[in-house]
Amino acid sequence: MLRVDQLPHLNAALNLTSAFLLIAGYLCIRSRNTRAHAACMLSAFAVSIAFLTSYLIYHARAGSVAFRGAGGLRLLYFSILIPHVVLAAAILPLALRTLVLALRGRFEKHRALARWTLPIWLYVSVSGVAVYGMLYWMGG
Repeated sequence: MLRVDQLPHLNAALNLTSAFLLIAGYLCIRSRNTRAHAACMLSAFAVSIAFLTSYLIYHARAGSVAFRGAGGLRLLYFSILIPHVVLAAAILPLALRTLVLALRGRFEKHRALARWTLPIWLYVSVSGVAVYGMLYWMGG
């Protein structure tokens, strides 16, 4: 069983895993490998749900963590964090809708929405790892 103080490390690993799965899924669909694409994207969704669960548990128990870096590092941190938070709030309904469209075989609508969902989801995953690194390794 993980301790609460270990959850941020797990969360970063889940975000990074999600990013790799998203990239793999994109590469699979570009090469017309729909089965592998579906497996990657379903896995990315499952990993992201695991992340969200772990993230909520952590913050319910530990509260928020203040960034203690200063100067340019502080400015960089908040320039990554603010769009991360805004887009993170949007990605769950976007990803869910994109997934539902694919599962229902509505591939034209799925593709149209996925063109927005993928870059936002990828940004949220990668920026989540960046925020973690800045909080726990650089300025926290």
